[in-house]
Amino acid sequence: MLKPFEVHVQGRSLACFQPELTEAEWEALQAHAAQAREHMAGRTVWNVNSTARGGGVAEMLPRMLAYARGAGVDTRWMVVQGTPAFFRITKRLHHALHGSRGDGSPLGPAERACYDEVLRDNAEELLVLVRPGDVVLLHDPQTAGLAPTLASAGARVVWRCHIGCDTPDEEVERAWAFLAPGLVAARLAVFSRASYVPPLLADRSVVIPPSIDIFAVKNQPMAPEVASAILGHTGLVALAPESPAPVFTRTDGVPAHVSRGVDIVRLGSAPAPGSPLVVQVSRWDPLKDPVGVLRGFSLLLRDSPGLCADLILAGPSVASVADDPEAAATLENVIAVWREQPRFLRQRVHLASLPMVDPEENAAIVNALQRHAAVVVQKSLREGFGLTITEAMWKARPVVASAVGGLQDQVRHEVDGLLVRDPAALPEFAAALRRLLEEPVLAARLGTEAHEHVRLHYTAVRHLKDLVALLEQLDARAGRSA
Repeated sequence: MLKPFEVHVQGRSLACFQPELTEAEWEALQAHAAQAREHMAGRTVWNVNSTARGGGVAEMLPRMLAYARGAGVDTRWMVVQGTPAFFRITKRLHHALHGSRGDGSPLGPAERACYDEVLRDNAEELLVLVRPGDVVLLHDPQTAGLAPTLASAGARVVWRCHIGCDTPDEEVERAWAFLAPGLVAARLAVFSRASYVPPLLADRSVVIPPSIDIFAVKNQPMAPEVASAILGHTGLVALAPESPAPVFTRTDGVPAHVSRGVDIVRLGSAPAPGSPLVVQVSRWDPLKDPVGVLRGFSLLLRDSPGLCADLILAGPSVASVADDPEAAATLENVIAVWREQPRFLRQRVHLASLPMVDPEENAAIVNALQRHAAVVVQKSLREGFGLTITEAMWKARPVVASAVGGLQDQVRHEVDGLLVRDPAALPEFAAALRRLLEEPVLAARLGTEAHEHVRLHYTAVRHLKDLVALLEQLDARAGRSA
């Protein structure tokens, strides 16, 4: 029998934000925390998703929960478990909500029975824990089917969809038809963009963009020489002479060393410590278009063979993300395309699978890679919201992103980054890379603007304010129902 498990999160005081805020912003944050405590007095906020590591939801939840707990709100995190067949179905739904066929497999009665059976098993344990009046935030297609059972137990159920499609098609409609029976019981639904809201949820949806935690290991300040040392010790770049120790600070304040290496597919040696890097960090997912990034970079080098730059495509170890059955096949496809390239291109392209055993060590490696990068890209074909591009912008890195989904909200073209209007247009992508690699003044200006844009719009301060407003709406709807 499948049972969900709890991920324990230590509370963190909101006081760490005070030095980053104006006096008025700090007072507003304290007021929002007081409102949250008042709304949730004697009750618990449960977050339920399908993996404890890998992907954007698992990235955001522990940090948001830590601040909520630090603000005095009892907030907990449960992870449902599933079978390989269940995760194949939910990955198919993931693709369909993006308007993509994925593997083209059916979403019929047999898939419905499998989906319902897995969630029925998980629901039994949740029903022991969730009390009437508690708020349950269900994340993404993997958990939507839990809504009726939890709502019937008296919980105030909210479904949080982190993905979507700006131009719904037949695939999107197929996904909504599959999910509709569960979503009927959701009191509210949360989306990252208004264009993602389907008609069936139009009367009970709110828009809350995701955010990053600026104090997380992945985003903490890191000296350039330390970033270079971490990348050198992992094998991502050549280790510079007399490098400092590859150290970072854990969430609890304890210093730690990066000790694990990175599994890398490459031809020849690692890039020199000073070599400009073009970097994409993402899951091994075809919608992230790692093959397109590789081919676009190859086009750039063919047109400008004298350009000094290497490409690193980095993603999590494919065995580490439980709810993504396509990762291994996607990585194999990227490697196959890499092998097709001429020798001089293969020497400049590095495919990196990052260790995930220690999530904070992984975060430190990503932090170092983004800070060391000359350009950070996210050339997704579809994207609900690109956390990695926001992380890079916080680090004042120049970015290139596809003008799809949430990426076109995060990046303002020519203001704090460059957008590629057609993600399939490799010449446009290559031209954007060339601009940022050849125009350091432009790259620096965009990076500076990017940092401020994230500070104002995409940190936990704004996110906590939005979540308080969500709790107020839930209470208002509960009052009307009563």
